[in-house]
Amino acid sequence: MNDKARAAADSTADAPLLTVENLTVRYQLGRGMTGKPKLLSAVRDVSFTIGAGKTLGLVGESGSGKSSIGRAILRLAPISEGRVVFDGQDVAAFGRRTPPSFNRDVQVVFQDPLSSLNPRQTIATTLGQALTRHRELGTAERNREITDSLDRVGLSGYHAQRYPHELSGGQRQRVAIARALATRPRLIVCDEPVSALDVSTQSQVINLLKELQRDLGVSYLFIAHDLEVVRHMSDEIGVLYLGQLAESGPADQVYRHPAHPYTQTLLASTLLADPARQAARSARRRALASDTELPSPLAPPPGCAFNPRCPRADDLCRTEQPALLPLASTGALAACHHTEPTPVAAAS
Repeated sequence: MNDKARAAADSTADAPLLTVENLTVRYQLGRGMTGKPKLLSAVRDVSFTIGAGKTLGLVGESGSGKSSIGRAILRLAPISEGRVVFDGQDVAAFGRRTPPSFNRDVQVVFQDPLSSLNPRQTIATTLGQALTRHRELGTAERNREITDSLDRVGLSGYHAQRYPHELSGGQRQRVAIARALATRPRLIVCDEPVSALDVSTQSQVINLLKELQRDLGVSYLFIAHDLEVVRHMSDEIGVLYLGQLAESGPADQVYRHPAHPYTQTLLASTLLADPARQAARSARRRALASDTELPSPLAPPPGCAFNPRCPRADDLCRTEQPALLPLASTGALAACHHTEPTPVAAAS
């Protein structure tokens, strides 16, 4: 290999597996009184990257745009503006037909496995279809792969002959993970994969996902509404509010030193097992609490979208939208006029 080819290979190896650039997702909700299309901007100008073998966690309330981002990556929602680039390929350039290689490399685990698994098929049939759709396997090899897939996610071989309704919620989610892994993907979109599970089962599934990542090198986009859960799962965290990134950065930095008031509110709303820490967190939540409801994404407020609910909001917040700027000491980004520490751009 010559120097030029080696440099090109090194550059490709260092490139993110997934790049989302200025993504905007709009849905048409019929037409208004004047006949003009009524548009809902579910995602507005969002950018991030995910490296090979890494996890980005997206966290926010219902209606923040988390699932719309996941669906846009999967080509299940419109990319109105911006780009989604997977392994150097712009997914919007695929046209109407998605290449089999993309369907193989990018998989999804949904929130409710009972609705995403065919109730009339045994687990063996479900996994067998996923295996043979992208790989040429004989009967014996397919059966061996089914058993190995179940073992990999902590289930026994006899579960292969069960139907989804015969399994617990945690077992069904393990089957959904096994199905996603059957194609040997490089990226899995995990759309609220533990929110329907009890706390102990949540921990088991999160630990399973982390073990699989260590063993297989798969990347995750992990979508959830609980910052505590996302912190344990992610390398990087993006905090979404009304379709925009309010804060993003390394998981520990965002969790331990949240700069945006909305991130602080999300953190104060999570529950802890330690009574003393929980009491302090509850007091913090009461101090940050606002009686104002989440604004409609059809008519977001001017300026900072969080200003009607923010205890720090002033006239600047109500008139000028803050940019997502790097913070001087943490390496995180925050879109707030009053973040501490001071944004690098403002300090320079």
